Amino acid sequence: MAKIRPDELDARLDDDTGPFVLDIRPEDHYRRGAIDGSHNVPVYDDVRSGDEDTLRRHLDDIPRDRDIVVVCKMGIVAKRATNILQSEGYDATTLAGGMSGWRGYQNGSVGYKLRSLFWRLF
Repeated sequence: MAKIRPDELDARLDDDTGPFVLDIRPEDHYRRGAIDGSHNVPVYDDVRSGDEDTLRRHLDDIPRDRDIVVVCKMGIVAKRATNILQSEGYDATTLAGGMSGWRGYQNGSVGYKLRSLFWRLF
């Protein structure tokens, strides 16, 4: 499973050809805080429960000519969504640690620094 670390995503967001960030969390979570420029397709609960068709119904909202980075709360459900997108021919990856990892990166937390070291080693 392809993953991208928050620091790697942040560096790519500054690029004009940066990835399409697909936030699958529920809309109310997305409104409370999201990655700048991300797009919300609130299918988290459906994908979590095994309903892949809900995400597939939104494929027209997701560009095929860009890399896709899928975001959820911790990255676990985003992995499932990433697998669905890859099976549909998308170049999709999961944000390691999800929004929790992103916030840790943004805040420079010790927890993030330890997770980042782990991600780099393994």
